[in-house]
Amino acid sequence: MRIIGGTFKSRIFRPGKSFKARPTTDFARENLFNILENRYDFENKKVLDLFSGTGSISFEFASRGCMNVTSVELDRFHHQFIGSVIETLGIKRIVKALNVDAFKFINRSSEGFDLIFADPPYELKQIAEIPNLILNSNLLNNEGLLILEHGKTNDFSSLPFFRELRKYGSVHFSFFSRIE
Repeated sequence: MRIIGGTFKSRIFRPGKSFKARPTTDFARENLFNILENRYDFENKKVLDLFSGTGSISFEFASRGCMNVTSVELDRFHHQFIGSVIETLGIKRIVKALNVDAFKFINRSSEGFDLIFADPPYELKQIAEIPNLILNSNLLNNEGLLILEHGKTNDFSSLPFFRELRKYGSVHFSFFSRIE
């Protein structure tokens, strides 16, 4: 896993061969952050990274100056890896790693976020529920953005608040926002 941009650009972390997560490809991550950097000033943003896996998205946001990043990952091994990278980078005050189920977090959290990135396993049965769960909760601030990473078999374009779809090889990003 390589951090693409920002303060920690080019830092490499190896999760190990037994790691089960499917990290977002460097190509897709680079293109996603090119879009986001042209639209947002990250400095004052609160970010939620659901289904964090390696934590690569959390680290990209932290590297680009986000003030607060919450990384939610259920797998204990993956959570420990994220914690070790947080320690190595010295960003404990910026990135908070939680070892909890993403759906429980969505249903129980009262915190609001400016940007929410969700990268569930592509084969997750409840993947279609995620946008509505988040958009019908108080997790996403009124002017916030939800980005859902998914495979090519999912189409979220008919859902309320869907704004656009970006495709980078087998990686698809659906963007949702309450503002036009």
